[in-house]
Parts: sequence; C-alpha cells; structure tokens
Amino acid sequence: MDKKHTILITGAAGYVGAMLVEQFAKRDDVARIIGLDKEPMPEDLHGQSKLAYLNLNTADDWEERVRAHHPDIVIHAAWQIREMYGAQDLEWKWNIGGSDKVFDFALGEKDVDRLIYFSTVSSYGALAGNSVDHFFTEDEGFRKTQYRYAEEKRVAEEHLQEKYAKSDTHTMVAVLRPAAITGPRGRYMRIRFGLQATLAGQMKGGIYSIISAMVSFVPVTPKWLRQFIHEDDVVSIVERMAFGPKLASGYEAFNICPPGPVVRGKDMAKAVGKNIVPVYPWMVRLAFFVFWHLTRGKIPTGRGAWKGYSFPIAVSGEKLTRVAGYRYRYGGLEAFRYTDGEYESYVPEAQRRHPGTASVGTLGYGAGKQ
Repeated sequence: MDKKHTILITGAAGYVGAMLVEQFAKRDDVARIIGLDKEPMPEDLHGQSKLAYLNLNTADDWEERVRAHHPDIVIHAAWQIREMYGAQDLEWKWNIGGSDKVFDFALGEKDVDRLIYFSTVSSYGALAGNSVDHFFTEDEGFRKTQYRYAEEKRVAEEHLQEKYAKSDTHTMVAVLRPAAITGPRGRYMRIRFGLQATLAGQMKGGIYSIISAMVSFVPVTPKWLRQFIHEDDVVSIVERMAFGPKLASGYEAFNICPPGPVVRGKDMAKAVGKNIVPVYPWMVRLAFFVFWHLTRGKIPTGRGAWKGYSFPIAVSGEKLTRVAGYRYRYGGLEAFRYTDGEYESYVPEAQRRHPGTASVGTLGYGAGKQ
C-alpha cells in the first residue's frame, strides 16, 4: 500500500503556500495538510477537508500541536516579505527566529523525511558592478546587502546549512531560490502591491493613485531586468521535491528560473501597453527614500530596495534540470506576458492572452515574489 503523506506548510495563507495547499490536497497520497500562518485562513481554503489550520506565527509555540500529526514533509514558505517600518526587531524574530524553529523541527523529528525551503535569488545581491550578461549559479555565494529581505534570507540559509551539518542528515533538504513568481492566480486572485500591479495601474486609492500616475510611463534604468517563473512551474517543482525520487545529495540548493531571455524594462512596458522613460539609479534611490518615510513603509521601498530596480540579478536555473530532471513548462517572458495556466479560469475572458494570439483586452498584473 502506498504511503499516505502528512505535510506541514508554513505560510499557508500566502500566495505560494495557499496554492500548494490547494494543489496537494487533490493528491490521493496526501492524507493531511497542516497549514501554519500568522494570518487567518483565507476564504479560498475554506472547505478543504484535508487541511488542519493553525493560526500561529512560526515564532510562536506550535511544535507540539504539529508533532501530534506526525508530518513527514515540511515546506517552509512563511515570510514577512515587506519590511516593517520601525519594527525591525519583530520582523527579525518572525523571519529568522521562526525559520530556526522550523529548521530545528524538520531536522530533529524522526518522522520528517523532507524539508523544502523557499529562499530567493535576491540574496545574490543587486550591486552596481553586476552585469546583464552574467547569470549567477548556485556555486556563487550570497552577498551581504542593505536590502533587508535579501539579507534575512541570506542569514536564514546560512543557519539552515549550519543546522543540517550538525544534524543526523536523515532529512533531505531542498532549498528553492525562485525568480519573481507570476501567473493568473497571483495576478487576478491575490492582487497586492508589487511591480506588476503597479505598472498595470491595478492599485487604487490614496497614495497608490499617485504611484499609478507616476508610472503612466515605465521608468527604466540602463541595467534593470527581471526574470519570472510561472506559478504552475513552482507547484510542479515543489511536487517533484516532495513526492519524487529523493535527491542523491542530502542537501541541494536550486535557482528556480526557466532558461531563455531575461525581461528588460522595454518588455515590461510593452506588456502593459506603456512607453518607457529613461531614469538613473540615483533618481530611483531618492524616490524610494521619500516614499518609504512618507508612507511609513506602506509602499515597500525600504533601505537598499532601490538597488533591485536599478541593478541586475540574472540567474541560471539549469541545475534543476541537470540534477533533478525537471523541465520547465513556461519560459520567463511567456509567464510574464500571458495568462494561461491552472488558474486561468479566474482571468476575465476579455483579458486572456495566449502565445501566438493577438492581445485581448488589457493585461492586469499582481504578485511578483513569494
């Protein structure tokens, strides 16, 4: 008889976490999913009979309640991505302290066979010396930066490596470093402040209206680029790591980013039907400083974030295919441009767009990162 899995998913109310809950609950070999999140259960997860939801922060005391379910797979997707204005200590406790607790649990419990952890390509560092032609590989170490999200992710990975080395290594660890995640679910079901939503003018009211007016043209610095991965690929990759053959090595990190051309500023502008206006990094830095303090962090433009909109981080995702045999279903530019995928039914008919067809209606964009 095939084994029935019990999965712990942290960040179960978030973009990626909720999507994993939905998709994995459909599997016959999944008996139970424990969803852990500091936010209440989202409406789209109500009615999931396999889901046991714990409305707790990863930094809280949750281990005994989860241990009672005997999970054999742990997926750590929880993170306070947006820097909290004036609350850096609390943010550190949630992100680093909470991750330490998840890592200790996954590596210390005899029942846990696999740990999948969501990191980020941001931690390679958006620095002025980066080249648009250089693609970072997993062999190149993360670099310290002022961007808090990238720095906290760098520290968390460092802690995981240290904890794994001290463990009995019975738990397979797969670290996933995604490019910007996009797709119809992120764009139409869970719209939030982000690059795509801003460029498309989806954010309405108050300060957002001012931002939308400012990007009636798309500001583009000379070396700015993005890479995108389709949300369906993200689910399939996690599925491969959770349920597929175990990795030959007990611990592996993967950039998850499809091969193909990067997305430059002109490509983003074209996709949302706008023209570009050339700007320089110092202009971006000044704008981010003003909006960070003017909105007290409501617009996520904290210290160092401006560099991500000024200097390139391009990565190679080829290791995933070479080591794990995974072949991407969508290219990065296609994932950004089009609306096809598992969740296209949520896209209004007039706004759907597929490869090889003319644009239908106007494209809307939402979430860009996990």
